[in-house]
Amino acid sequence: MLGLLLAGCGARPGPDSLTPANITAPGAKQVTVYVATNRELPKGGRGSLSYEEVTVSIPPDHKPGQIEWTKGKAQDASASFVVTRRQNLTEAAFKATIASRTKAKSPVGVFVHGYNYSLPEAVFRIAQMAADVNMQPQPTAVLFSWPSDGAVSGYVADKDAASYSRDDLAHVLGMITSIPSVGRASLIGHSMGGWLVMETLRQLRLEGKGKVIDRYDVALAAPDIDLDLFRRQLAVVGPLTPPMTLFVATDDRALDISRVIAGDRVRAGATDVRSSDVQEIAKEAKLRIVDISAVEGDATGHNRFVQLAATYGSEFRAQDTPFSGLRNAGAFVFKTTGNVVSSPFVLVEDLLSD
Repeated sequence: MLGLLLAGCGARPGPDSLTPANITAPGAKQVTVYVATNRELPKGGRGSLSYEEVTVSIPPDHKPGQIEWTKGKAQDASASFVVTRRQNLTEAAFKATIASRTKAKSPVGVFVHGYNYSLPEAVFRIAQMAADVNMQPQPTAVLFSWPSDGAVSGYVADKDAASYSRDDLAHVLGMITSIPSVGRASLIGHSMGGWLVMETLRQLRLEGKGKVIDRYDVALAAPDIDLDLFRRQLAVVGPLTPPMTLFVATDDRALDISRVIAGDRVRAGATDVRSSDVQEIAKEAKLRIVDISAVEGDATGHNRFVQLAATYGSEFRAQDTPFSGLRNAGAFVFKTTGNVVSSPFVLVEDLLSD
């Protein structure tokens, strides 16, 4: 199982990959990431909230959906992702910086990574997604990085670390919505980060902080959540406007392993949208459940949302695009063939009636 999770993964970046390098390359794109983390830096253990601003240089020949890692010790901004600036921020400076960007109408996107992520991997992933969305003005990319062990064998430890992080994520989400210039924001949780997002939304609801929840468009990509638990979480969080979106795939190998570890309990991110039970969940909880199995992914099929965002991310907010068909709750299938001009998202009921 561990070999399967590692399939397709090369050498992982170490902490040195976040050390700023005074190098540039013609045509490279600069992306700034605002990091809120409760990792104990530089050790990486569990600590209290701290804030950073990290600028990442994206190489001119960058391939959407990919992270071009540095090969060897020599950094080359013309061929790989390179950190060119990094500075610590106080919470007040973190808020002020986001406020200055949102006054210029920059949309805010908060990304919560999943299991087995190091801080460099999380920073480079959100930088890659922000670069690929290709929106103007450039999104304000906010990373919430919880203290994952960054180890394949650390699944249980990571689940505990995610639980440890609920209060801190709730604080960050509330802080962002307290900034007057911030309108609606996007909140994306991937894999175990989806579990952390749902637990945090549940906590906010129970604390009477529904106004914070109402400011976010929530999406869960391949959420690693027991399906029965997910339904309990939804019962507390309640329906959202616009509806919460789940990106799922039945052939997600990472979630299949998680299912085995969890005693053969179905994961929410691996549900079958053709199932009448899943369609009923979508209707009852007013969810958008989207099967993205047709999207090209990595060897595990666990990162398809990255390619989806890279290819179509800038269209999600537009009102006159093929994505206008994905406004209401329901179970959908993403199709890469056929009449995708009208909409690549097809309601399951329509698909089964063809």
